Amino acid sequence: MDDLTNEEIEAVFCLADEMAESMGEQAGVCRGKIMASLFFEPSTRTRLSFEAAMLRLGGQVITAVDIGATSLAKGESIADMARVVGSYADIIVIRHPWEGAARVVADYAGVPVINAGDGGHEHPTQTLLDLYTIRKERGAIKGLKIALWGDLKYGRTVHSLACALARFGASILFRPGPGLEMPEHVVRKLTKEYGGELRKCDVGDQPTRGDLFSLDAIYVTPSTPHQLAMMPDISIQVELEKGVDAIYVTRFQKERHAQGDGVQGSGTGYPVVDKRLLKEKTFRETLVMHPLPRIDELAHELDADPRSMYFKQAARGVPIRMALTSLLLGARQLDASTVREPAGARKTDYPVYDRGFGVMCQNRNCVSVNEKRYIKPEFRIVSRRPLTLMCIYCEHEVHPRYVASAEWHEGTLESKRYHSADSHWAGKIRLENLIAFDSESEARSRGFKPGRYTRD
Repeated sequence: MDDLTNEEIEAVFCLADEMAESMGEQAGVCRGKIMASLFFEPSTRTRLSFEAAMLRLGGQVITAVDIGATSLAKGESIADMARVVGSYADIIVIRHPWEGAARVVADYAGVPVINAGDGGHEHPTQTLLDLYTIRKERGAIKGLKIALWGDLKYGRTVHSLACALARFGASILFRPGPGLEMPEHVVRKLTKEYGGELRKCDVGDQPTRGDLFSLDAIYVTPSTPHQLAMMPDISIQVELEKGVDAIYVTRFQKERHAQGDGVQGSGTGYPVVDKRLLKEKTFRETLVMHPLPRIDELAHELDADPRSMYFKQAARGVPIRMALTSLLLGARQLDASTVREPAGARKTDYPVYDRGFGVMCQNRNCVSVNEKRYIKPEFRIVSRRPLTLMCIYCEHEVHPRYVASAEWHEGTLESKRYHSADSHWAGKIRLENLIAFDSESEARSRGFKPGRYTRD
């Protein structure tokens, strides 16, 4: 989502409106263009809506839907695949189980690349149609209260959506399943990059209606009054009396959970949205959203309820993806001249750490871990105390144990030493000289000796 400004997102919405109203008149927009549809994870709505979008624009589609049927199964790198497919097609849409895979394809393909979901990282085009649905149904996004519900840890749709909602000025209520709270790197982005405030909810703050809607946290954007922050004794129940504008429900992402991680799925405390919940005053006018597919977390009895938006969401994926595809191919031009970016949206420019040695991403599903033959580890330095690096591919955070300085050479090898990352050296070493290590063995392999501030 960071690749699009708020103005560009609004311009995509305007074009989607235009295309939705004249679907049959778009057949010449991308005539002669070819989309490569690469879906290496199961997909129904995303894949078919992208392919339908391209066909409605008058283009053609070539597709691969099984890693086992491609040369990737033979050990081909993602980079080589990207180069080859980029020579066959004018635009690539890819879904891949590795986080950051779409970024690698974009680096090597030579044609526009759209991320259709990379592991548990992001799903930006789903967020576009989610925002589009909220705007169509509510008229605006700024000032709304949106509840993110279910698997917030591995649900890539909520990772993209949370940051987009913050950028557009919505407040977010977090209702995760047990052990499925929002990852720290997403929380950091919300609070550090977009300037909002996150209030963790204590048991005493919870509504007294049982556990129908027990919250984990509330994020308040900087563009709304910080009632919860300025009035720490305010009851969340009083705040919720004003109503929740939308519940965004997600299923338990069982395919992303490691065996033995102790997290249980549906039926073991996982929150469910049904008629009983929606009878509560807080949800009388609440939109019910879901990226689909659903399992047990969203009752089928709600399908006929006028508040249910999930089938409308899926249908709106076609004009949104038509608009995005035509813009990326240059078949239509972006007009963001009349759109103002909401106040409070901002992007932090973190320093880059790209030495390529000493520290690796610890996320085993990151593309940089799985394709380390040619991908050099690269991070952003998001904090000095404690030293925290964020992988540029999957955005997971790494906390190196040791630090050293590249400015060790003062004539003697005795000054080439490493220190604990908890020591004052982590903040004292100049950024251009900073070297981080995962372990003492890594530091020693580079010729460094333990310093005075090194813990065993």
